[in-house]
Amino acid sequence: MKAIYPDNGDGERARSEAVPGLRSETEGAADVTSLTLEVDGEMFALRPNEFGGTDYTWLSGPNPGYGFGVSPTPNLSLDEHMENIRDFLAIVDPTTGYIEDD
Repeated sequence: MKAIYPDNGDGERARSEAVPGLRSETEGAADVTSLTLEVDGEMFALRPNEFGGTDYTWLSGPNPGYGFGVSPTPNLSLDEHMENIRDFLAIVDPTTGYIEDD
């Protein structure tokens, strides 16, 4: 099953980079359809963003609203979204629940 996100038209998937941070609720955000995924015991909400990417909110994490974004993400499968989440979890400091600056 492929997730549906805007396509850039060339059919190629560009390399995606995760960007951690807080995502405040925006006007009309309640109207955006989201997907909830459980990955390794952690819950994440996925929403398409205005950049043709995906915002991932860590629902079960210790810091409300914390998560990351990946862009672009056209036609990612659930397995690919889960891989993005696992990559994020691998760099989060388990003590603080945040990605720490070096």
